Amino acid sequence: MEEKLTNSCSFSGVKPIMADLPYPPIQVRDRNPAYANLLQEDYCGAVSELSAVAQYINNENRISHRECALARTLLGIAMAEMMHLQKLGELICLLGGRVSYEAVDCKGCRKLWTPAYLDIPEQKEQMLLADIQAEQDAIRQYKGHIRVIRDECVRAALERIIQDEEYHIMLLRNLLEQCKA
Repeated sequence: MEEKLTNSCSFSGVKPIMADLPYPPIQVRDRNPAYANLLQEDYCGAVSELSAVAQYINNENRISHRECALARTLLGIAMAEMMHLQKLGELICLLGGRVSYEAVDCKGCRKLWTPAYLDIPEQKEQMLLADIQAEQDAIRQYKGHIRVIRDECVRAALERIIQDEEYHIMLLRNLLEQCKA
């Protein structure tokens, strides 16, 4: 008789993990392709929401069979990152940009998103440290873009996304401490 292998971790009821605050309306004052290019970097650059989603889902898949609670948390964070990805896509379109998986780097070159952007270590503690670092990098990049963008609507959306990223760092640090205990 052939034995079937299954993952006993249930993901039923998992919801996006984010700060308990409303998002501002997704709107822009005017079309601005330069701002759209900046947001395209947040959308699918090396430090981006697309990278975050892929990294969290990869980590969740690799540990769900042995660390269900952690996997559920990572999936919830990934779901929040998907929402950020969607909101950035809306802003890019409103700004007159085109949503794609190409970001424009600081030299004006278009770079296609690649999984080479991800940091996916095998050990749980290193995985959490890589996730914390990715969140910190995202916050730093968002703050840099906020300094350049003069559209208060776009800035408000980015500031709200930062609040979720800060919340994720707090959760990930708590999970890391639990691993060490």
